[in-house]
Amino acid sequence: MFELLVPATPDQLHQVGGDRKRDDQERRPALMVRAIRELQAAGVEPDVWKIEGLDRREDCERIVRAARHGGRDKISCIVLGRGEDDNKVREWLTIAATVPGFIGFAVGGTDFWEPLVGWRAKKSSREAAVNEIARRYREFVDIFEKARAEQGMKPEVSK
Repeated sequence: MFELLVPATPDQLHQVGGDRKRDDQERRPALMVRAIRELQAAGVEPDVWKIEGLDRREDCERIVRAARHGGRDKISCIVLGRGEDDNKVREWLTIAATVPGFIGFAVGGTDFWEPLVGWRAKKSSREAAVNEIARRYREFVDIFEKARAEQGMKPEVSK
């Protein structure tokens, strides 16, 4: 598994007026494709690419095409939550789930951060924090699976 992170540099953000959303839509997807191709050319060949959430289906499709380029038909992608809020992650999961080649997600902080902070601050019990983390994770699984089912897609697995 390879986690592909493509943050904007200060200069790149300046080019889009400091608008991160605009950067995410206009610049980052193309740079992600380029990064995948460059990494493959350098011999980096993961079975699964961990991809920062994308706002558009066509960008997810471009990422899968890049990951599977050159006979890499069994390569898969998963969505990285990128520390975003629940609503944004739900949106990304719903989009990616409809694209063949995306097989799941790796959402960490979005699942566990708030419950963990509450537990550490002694505002909730360990059991309550664990249950909330599990509930959130299950919710993301359900979102992903529902979006796939609505497209008539079956679960995929990496090689």
